[in-house]
Amino acid sequence: MEFRQLEYLVAVADHGGFSRAARQCFVSQSAVSHQIATLEKELGAELFERTGRRVRLTEAGEILLPRARDLLRLRDEAADAVRPRPDRIRLAANMSFARAALAAIETVRDRHAGAEIDFLIKPFAQRIAAVKSGEADLALIRGRLDEPGLYLEPLWVDNPLIAFSTRHPRDAREGTVGRGTGALPLLLPPAHEQVLLHRLAERVFAANGLEVRLGPEIREDHPVAFELVNHPDGWTLLYEDPRQPGIASRPAPGFTLPVSAVLRTDAVPNALVAELLVGLSNGYRR
Repeated sequence: MEFRQLEYLVAVADHGGFSRAARQCFVSQSAVSHQIATLEKELGAELFERTGRRVRLTEAGEILLPRARDLLRLRDEAADAVRPRPDRIRLAANMSFARAALAAIETVRDRHAGAEIDFLIKPFAQRIAAVKSGEADLALIRGRLDEPGLYLEPLWVDNPLIAFSTRHPRDAREGTVGRGTGALPLLLPPAHEQVLLHRLAERVFAANGLEVRLGPEIREDHPVAFELVNHPDGWTLLYEDPRQPGIASRPAPGFTLPVSAVLRTDAVPNALVAELLVGLSNGYRR
């Protein structure tokens, strides 16, 4: 069964004959007749009663017609969902990028009032898949990526913060790794959930001749602040200042991560995407 056959089925039903359907579809009458006959053979059922010049749907045709319309509609919706639109941008990211993304989006919208810019919240793997499939025009990620058909556009360098409870029994409020934090437990989600922060901590500690001492894992759906209050001897790494009572934070020299936009190598050039990239790279600084 082919979409073309379903199109001819709908055309014949709507226009009451093969010749009118052929004119509507800009093909010959024999082409329409051949495709309908092929479809009938495949289904093992006649779809039209042919009496002279009159053509009427059979019971099988009546059953198939609404389903054919649904399939053609879904086909068109699927094509529209991924078809490039110069006035629409779909940006995939997670909430840690919201402040940077929304500031850049606002700048683009100020210049192009008719632009439609969607912010799709997705975890890392789904962001990459969305760009590959065409669901998203670009995605924001931290770290690096080696994926066929995709490339990275560097935007800025993130500097995660060291965060700890204000009841911290040690002086973690000043100094670098090894002074205050080196011997204290680091609270992070499991490594498979936050690979980047685990690797970053290991890299920075190794450069200082230290090993990371991990504390209890931050459980899913548990706020980081809650874990710091429960484990006041620990510390963690955050992408943004939590600005919550009982939690203090400070910059962490040496803890840096590149932020990039992921794009398809075969993407059709889009002026709005180019403007958004400029806004993301120049319009946001911690």
